[in-house]
Amino acid sequence: MDAAVAADNIVTLDHVPTWAQARITRIQGDKGLARRLLGLGLRVGSEITVLQQRRRGVVVASAGTRVALGSSVADKLLMQPLDQ
Repeated sequence: MDAAVAADNIVTLDHVPTWAQARITRIQGDKGLARRLLGLGLRVGSEITVLQQRRRGVVVASAGTRVALGSSVADKLLMQPLDQ
């Protein structure tokens, strides 16, 4: 099994395809990371749409806001893909 895939179809944000929608299920990081993401409007339970996947990060939209996240952050966000 791929290290990015866990039970219940959970993947890291850097493995969510472009234009797919997903929900943040867990933030694997310290409280500082969680606070920074909260300041950007992203928290556990937030639904996002992946706008761009790049080698160095991901651009997502959530609640009408676009946010660029580096790859070091994207691989710490566990996501549950949403059915279209």
